[in-house]
Amino acid sequence: MDTLTPRQIVVELDKYIVGQPDAKRAVAVAVRNRWRRQRLAEGMRQDVYPKNILMVGPTGVGKTEIARRLAGLTGAPFIKVEATKFTEVGYHGRDVDSMIRDLLDSAIAMVRNEMTESVQEPAMRHVEDRLLEYLLPGEHLAPGDDDAAARRQRTREKLREQLAAGLLEDRQIELSLEQKATAANILGAAGMEMDVDLQTMFDKMLPTRRETRRMTVSEARKVLLAQEAEKLIDKEKIHRTAIERVEQSGIVFLDEIDKICGTESKHGPDVSRQGVQRDLLPIVEGSTVITKYGPVKTDHILFVAAGAFHSSKPSDLMPELQGRFPIRVELTDLSKEDFMRILREPKNALTTQMAALLGTEGLTVKFADDAIDEMAQIAYDVNRRTQNIGARRLYTILERVFETISFEAPDMTEKTVTITAAYVQERLSEIVKDEDLSKFIL
Repeated sequence: MDTLTPRQIVVELDKYIVGQPDAKRAVAVAVRNRWRRQRLAEGMRQDVYPKNILMVGPTGVGKTEIARRLAGLTGAPFIKVEATKFTEVGYHGRDVDSMIRDLLDSAIAMVRNEMTESVQEPAMRHVEDRLLEYLLPGEHLAPGDDDAAARRQRTREKLREQLAAGLLEDRQIELSLEQKATAANILGAAGMEMDVDLQTMFDKMLPTRRETRRMTVSEARKVLLAQEAEKLIDKEKIHRTAIERVEQSGIVFLDEIDKICGTESKHGPDVSRQGVQRDLLPIVEGSTVITKYGPVKTDHILFVAAGAFHSSKPSDLMPELQGRFPIRVELTDLSKEDFMRILREPKNALTTQMAALLGTEGLTVKFADDAIDEMAQIAYDVNRRTQNIGARRLYTILERVFETISFEAPDMTEKTVTITAAYVQERLSEIVKDEDLSKFIL
């Protein structure tokens, strides 16, 4: 990420997302500013806060996709959360602090993977020794029985050569595994959360269960590699590094923020909506969240919020919260030309995906230009007449167009299929004409 300029970030986003240049430029500059801040003097660095972004636009125009692709580009700790999942303290649901804990969990997983890679070579040597012990269990040798010891050593070296050559991958061995339940796993399955200190205490109290499983050498190698790598990496260092990454380069994408807009009503759900905004404010402004791995400061975490704002507007948010999102970007509705580009241009475009899926059945799928034009026109028209759901309309249209072909693909003798405008009209014309029917089907 250090080498990517804002222009290069936009070029990368253009590979997957059509249009919305303003939003792409805004996130590109925001990400680059993280890199710039790290190169400032210590005294100034602490006073340079991230410029949080609020993306406003109808559903299906690329808000979430921009954030998702940005996360893959940056390699920074990233989490996408729905604002509707949170409730204010005292209500049943998730509290806003949990988004920072989830962000830290993702950072820990990222750092652990990196450190596991760095100890891969010594870990593999230990795994090989353990596999040899399972393949050639130890036996009691009489003192001074040098011949037996030499035979055992020769057998062990022969097995080592066979392991290296991949000749024993399907050999069955018995592996003893430890499994420890955690409070997070138990409560998470029930949809509940627990205080951090209480969770740590319960984790220590829960018993460890040991079980023996039969598996192939190939399967056992993966299990043993994870165990050996875990012994070689420094858990405290993982936690320290992850916390530092979250504090200095973490990104939180807060989707559906318009759903927590509410009037100053003193009853009903608006109480909770206002409460979520009040709880969210200190997190976005900068506060310290206590986690089981240590305190995390949110001062320099970048927050990117997004919402359609169909029945509300950004000014309906609390003034204090509005002020914490100084960069406003409006994403525009998609035109017919945008739909045509979405079907053709992005890497792994929808038409490319459909052709690849049917290619697994031996079919070659081709799209005539007039077919792309027709599907784009239908998507545009249906969005205008019914609910505008943006590019997501194309998913439904493609599925309807390919419904029969997908079903009959394994049995088809003709292995080349060309999708034309006439075929698209044949599949969709009746549904498009009947407005009531298109509301349900398209």
